[in-house]
Amino acid sequence: MAEVTVVRYSFEGEKFEILVKPDPALDYKLGKKKDLSSVLVSDDIYTDSSKGTKPSTEKLLKAFKTEDSSEIAQKILEKGDLNLTTDQRRKMVEEKKKQLVEFIAKTYVDPRTHLPHPPLRVEQAMKDARVSVDPQKSMDEQVKDIVEKLRSIIPLKSENLSLEIIIPAQFASQSYAVLKSVGSLKKEEWQNNGSLKAILEIPAAARPNVIDRLGSITKGSATVEVIQ
Repeated sequence: MAEVTVVRYSFEGEKFEILVKPDPALDYKLGKKKDLSSVLVSDDIYTDSSKGTKPSTEKLLKAFKTEDSSEIAQKILEKGDLNLTTDQRRKMVEEKKKQLVEFIAKTYVDPRTHLPHPPLRVEQAMKDARVSVDPQKSMDEQVKDIVEKLRSIIPLKSENLSLEIIIPAQFASQSYAVLKSVGSLKKEEWQNNGSLKAILEIPAAARPNVIDRLGSITKGSATVEVIQ
């Protein structure tokens, strides 16, 4: 028989479990797999899978607002704790850590220079601060605490910048899509000659990336100025 592991989920003191295949379940948790049927060993929902005990319909409806076993299994898989092998835990921690490092490097800046810390510096600070990453918690749930711990090692500040950007007519429409994807357009004025003048609000750490992307689209002809 194929390897089997358990995903456990608690709701108001009630416990629910499903049986899954370890590696496909991990891929599902990491967002690499979307097909639920290849993850589940069966559609059965348990209160204790080792004893084979199952919850009442009443308990299922209270916790999940449905009796549909595949919907319930999906919720348990997404929100519950996957019983990981040592190797899986290491892999999942590494993946989550990578996401956190990228997010912090893109969102926070050194308040003295208003520039982002390179990802390697963020990663080293995480080691120095002995930050532990929870592989089963979302990034939003842990990034705030991690940033607080990192502040004892490197200065970090989340701040926004407003940029005044002028783009020549021949690159305006292509650049417009990029502007909308990288920040919040506070103002846009299409000039008579077809050029675009815009005020864009972005996380301060994203400034080098925005300048690079606009520079490559406009062949260096866009002007970008920070406005207070």
